Amino acid sequence: MQINKYIDHTLLKSTATIKDIIKICDEAKQYNFYAVCVNGCYVDLVKQNLKNTDVKIAAVIGFPLGAMTTKAKVFEAENCIENGASEIDMVLNVGKLLDNEFEYIENEIQKIKKAIGNKVLKVILETCYLTNKQIEKSCELAVNAGADFVKTSTGLGTNGATLAHVELMKSIVKDKVQIKASGGIKNIEIAKKYIALGATRLGTSSGVLLVTQGISEKNDY
Repeated sequence: MQINKYIDHTLLKSTATIKDIIKICDEAKQYNFYAVCVNGCYVDLVKQNLKNTDVKIAAVIGFPLGAMTTKAKVFEAENCIENGASEIDMVLNVGKLLDNEFEYIENEIQKIKKAIGNKVLKVILETCYLTNKQIEKSCELAVNAGADFVKTSTGLGTNGATLAHVELMKSIVKDKVQIKASGGIKNIEIAKKYIALGATRLGTSSGVLLVTQGISEKNDY
């Protein structure tokens, strides 16, 4: 298993500096991660630092609360694509979901997907705040709205990904969309379990650790 090709090497802290962003780009090039995932203001910097590589650029929008207007999210998504992102990780409006405003949720995802065209759209559900039934419903809405991925977490909620939630998400989306597990993935064993359950992407700030643990395991005869 090439664990590196599952990894969105992520840095979303408010304290992230230019030096920090350049460091994760260097790591992404060294370990050939699938993507680097950053806040919107750093997309252009990442583009410059990943020039002439195969590493993709993912940008978060509506981050981390998902509570801004749809118009604001659409603008943010378009702006990130213009600056060089090829993937958008949007935060679902959790409050609207809890109020059963399903049409609002579906329309918002649809509008963002339309705005970014053939670029990849991942919908962050923030599963730590949802019941199983609400997770199922949000997966259905994301599929219906044309999203490419459903994603567990921002990593800034009360909890990150769980194996149970990823298994539940897979049972709903099947092969209609992909799954990204994110939040708290810090060792190779748990990473492998998420992949076995159907996750095709892992969002983590511990990408280097996962890869080096994987190499260590491979060489441990």
